[in-house]
This record gives sequence, C-alpha cells and structure tokens, in this order.
Amino acid sequence: GVENVQETRRRYRELLFKTPGLGEFISGAITFEETLFDTATCGTTMVDLMKKQGIIPGIKVDKGVQPLFGTDGETVTQGIDDLGKRCAKYYAQGARFAKWRAVLHIKDSTGATPSMLAIDQNAETLARYAAICQANGLVPIVEPEVLMDGTHTIEFAAEVTEKVIAACYKKLSDHKVLLEGTLLKPNMVRSGEACETPAPMPEVAKATVRVLQHTVPCAVPGITFLSGGMSEEEASLALNEMNKLDTKKPWSLTFSYGRALQQSCLKAWLGKDENIPAAQQALLERAKANGMANLGKYAGGAGGEAATASTFVANYSY
Repeated sequence: GVENVQETRRRYRELLFKTPGLGEFISGAITFEETLFDTATCGTTMVDLMKKQGIIPGIKVDKGVQPLFGTDGETVTQGIDDLGKRCAKYYAQGARFAKWRAVLHIKDSTGATPSMLAIDQNAETLARYAAICQANGLVPIVEPEVLMDGTHTIEFAAEVTEKVIAACYKKLSDHKVLLEGTLLKPNMVRSGEACETPAPMPEVAKATVRVLQHTVPCAVPGITFLSGGMSEEEASLALNEMNKLDTKKPWSLTFSYGRALQQSCLKAWLGKDENIPAAQQALLERAKANGMANLGKYAGGAGGEAATASTFVANYSY
C-alpha cells in the first residue's frame, strides 16, 4: 500500500492532473479542500494544473455522516452550518461545482430500511446544500447513494432507489433549486453485494434507466453515476449498456467514479516516481474506456485482469 499522508496525496494528485491527454475524457475533478488549495511539487497550483487540461475543479463540501439516532444504524450527512461561507471561499479558489454525499442503507428486504426518516432527512439536507451552492455560484452534484451492502435483489434495490430519488426531487422543488444548474450522482440499481443471484450488467442498465425515467425531471442535464464498489470493468460495462439502450434518456448518462477510475492507477504507482508513466497510462486507459461507455461504444477489456478486481468496501465512507 501507499502511506496516506499529505505529501503522498499531493504527489498522487499531481500525477493524476499531469496525465497527458486526460482532459479529453475527464471534464471535472472532485477534490478535497486540501487539494483545492494545494500546490504541486513543480510550484503550480492544483487548480491551474486542472485548468491546463480543460478540467473544471470541483469540491467535496460535506463533512461526513453521523448517526441518525432512533434508527437501525442509519445516518445523515453533516456540514450545513458554515456551508455558505465555505462555498464562497471555494468559488474564489476556482471551484465551479460541489458534491454532497448522502448515504442510505438497505439492512434487509422487509422494507424497514431505509426508513422514511432517513430518506426525508437526507433529501432535505441535499436540497439545502444544493440551494446554498447555487447562491454561491457553484453547481451542486446531488448524491443520494443507496449502498450495495446486503443480500437484496435488484428488484428490491430498484424499489428503494426510486423512493430515495423521488424524495430528493420533491425537496429540491420545495427549495426552489434550479434543476438545469444541477447534476445527479446516484448509485446504479443492482443486486446487493452478497446476493446469491447477482443481476448481469444488461439488467443493471435496464433497471437503472427505468428508475431514472420514473423520477428524474428532463430539466436535469446530466446523471453522473458513482461506482459504489463495482470493479473498474463492471462500472464501464454497466454505463455502456445504459447508453446502448434504445429508450427515452433526456439526460447525459456518464460517470463520476472514484475507486473504479483510480484503483489500477494507484496499484501501478505504489508511491514510486519511476512508476508514474505506468500509473498515468492505467488512468488514461480507464478514462478512455469510460468515455467510450458514455457513447455506448465500449467493447470491453480495457485494463486486463486488474480491472476486474472488486473495489467493494463494506459501509464505505470518506
């Protein structure tokens, strides 16, 4: 592994943003505050490195999840209190969009989780966050993630995801958020990680697009999927299958992957300067694969065997 300290993180992000040709496939990068205000070893700010590639800087503005007491281990995301001041600061530094992650849990298939309390509280905070961002010139990415942990079927995942996304758009409407100036970052609809009969990627694509057709207004310009623990290859193939579907899709269906974009890159680098070219090549290959998937033209096979490794982490948080 690579030691998770500030200097190593700086070198890694510099490697990413200096990857030749990355801007052809990546239009924006979500950073932590540390990175947005950081300077690369060459003396150029991280923001300027991104801008040189034509990549728009973004910022994660939530402060993580906290227990939602009175529920079965459910959570709500914190960070609203000083959000307006922070958004103004991030805009001044060059950020033009933001991200806030809400986390919903399926504990079993009884329908008890996620509870309506958890759904409503997370939808409300997502809407408040979005309104505050827009007031400060930032495009909010609305991210209600239904975790893939569990044994549930794809049918149950579809039912829950539809309920969650519908609640979010009701609250966004209540807060008078301009939908044309937002993006949605949902989970794909798929079987739980421990489901005995996981649905194949074509079924994941159909179920996901159907839920979106039921819930997401056509005013929303783009849906940028999270990878949620899928392997790099699975995430690319699922996105490709969605874009191949011959059905109504009034939004751009594209990717906002973390683990499923960077896992092979990080493994190739291992914190060593001599591995930078190989790491950058791994990143570019994955970015290109996802770019092709956005067009419904990805043939599969990018990254070889390494790209099929799972990125799943139980109850994932960051």
